[in-house]
Amino acid sequence: MLVASGLVKHYGGVTALDGVGIDLRAGEVHAVVGENGAGKSTLVKIISGVVRPEGGTIELDGARVRFSDARQAASQGVAIVSQELMTYDDLTVLENLFPYGAPRRGGLVSAREMRRLAQPVLDELGLDPPPHVRTGELPLADRQLLEICRALLQDPRVLILDEPTSALPRDAAARLAAVTRRLAGRGLAVLYISHFLEEVMRVATRVTVLRDGKVVLPGAPAADVGLDFLVTAMLGQPARDAAPPAAVPHRPSGTAVSLTGVTVPGRLRSVSLAAAGGEIVGLAGLQGSGHLAVLDAVCGRARPSAGEVRLPNGRSPRSARHAVTEGVAYISGDRKGRGLMLDKPLWENITSVSWLGQGRGGSMPRRARLIERAHGHLERLRIRGDVRARAGELSGGNQQKAVLAKWLDAAPSVLALDDPTRGVDVGARGELHGIVRDLASAGRVVLIASTDLAELVELCHRVLVFQHGRVVDTLDGDRLTEPELSLAMNAGFADPAL
Repeated sequence: MLVASGLVKHYGGVTALDGVGIDLRAGEVHAVVGENGAGKSTLVKIISGVVRPEGGTIELDGARVRFSDARQAASQGVAIVSQELMTYDDLTVLENLFPYGAPRRGGLVSAREMRRLAQPVLDELGLDPPPHVRTGELPLADRQLLEICRALLQDPRVLILDEPTSALPRDAAARLAAVTRRLAGRGLAVLYISHFLEEVMRVATRVTVLRDGKVVLPGAPAADVGLDFLVTAMLGQPARDAAPPAAVPHRPSGTAVSLTGVTVPGRLRSVSLAAAGGEIVGLAGLQGSGHLAVLDAVCGRARPSAGEVRLPNGRSPRSARHAVTEGVAYISGDRKGRGLMLDKPLWENITSVSWLGQGRGGSMPRRARLIERAHGHLERLRIRGDVRARAGELSGGNQQKAVLAKWLDAAPSVLALDDPTRGVDVGARGELHGIVRDLASAGRVVLIASTDLAELVELCHRVLVFQHGRVVDTLDGDRLTEPELSLAMNAGFADPAL
């Protein structure tokens, strides 16, 4: 159905694609995997018309095509759901689903007709948001599902899913995998990008592996390859050599973040907890359970109606800006919305918190000094990219490292991590985990919430499980396993208010 051949693309001095080809067939899910920076996102952007290649061709149903933008690609049946969400946060759910060509009656946009068309797709994805709520008020997982719904409403022949489950809890990810297989069964050609290799093996018909902008495994039947083989192809080394180390015993310091009887209306109910320097503490729970409100309270993004939040210096965060000046770093997996200024150069992103947020270096620091400082972070974190290039030109994993670099430049004492490895591959994930361990070993307080249970088990010294705005269990030692964590999150503790 769609065949790409010899695609070439450079960003500055970095080769993103070097003669890459792929063929997508009707009725198949064709997965593309590779390390961050391997060229996956550039490939899908070219196929979907977002980026123009410097060489190579694309054929659709045997005819050569050259899309000028994503809208033109969509008009010819090629739809994309990008890992960097493209929802319009100020518009309602229905308005987001029909941003162009909304159905009309009598010359006026018909909300009833929009609901009629959208409801079957929303039901299939298990999504039930109020139709008139503003999209920016929805959780990240719901916004990701909403974007998938919008793509399906275009009735595409080729559907590109770029990290579609990176922000989804396990049940929603499993539901989407089933939907993806059904769509292929109806004759769609699905191009599937994911860093969750187990997910790839469940969903894909064929798998292509990219490394350093080149194809190293072209369209192999998924049934003929195993996880270890894929990791070796991606990294150029055996999976056992790339596996991140287990969390090491910690030596808590005297400094700590503490919550004492904290209540945030509708989110937390008289919660008390403490996390010491040198300790990595996980926060887990189902959507709306309250664990994310802990991060917001520590970062000054949510003001308690009762109780007290204390930072290691003994002060309480009065606002998000005040928390930054007091050494709190908020590192989100939502790189576009809360992490980076994608249209700004990398050096400006990396130095923005210490310069603009904390006022270090004076009101007008020398640009050369800022670039030099940013370049040092690129080397330390092994970020692949040009320090003067726009942040939006980096791969997802390198963007996430840049988010971390931005906060490390501000020398924080507290790290609040919200899905910090969303949309990154196994190699970048291991590197990011290593950096977090090093920061904890140096005495920082680390709080982490993640939809990836394996990440919490691998990284944390203990995990606090939330339900109904309260801590209902604490897992550590031999109890800190994925099955135990899943059970604790879903055990159905009674709501104390009932």
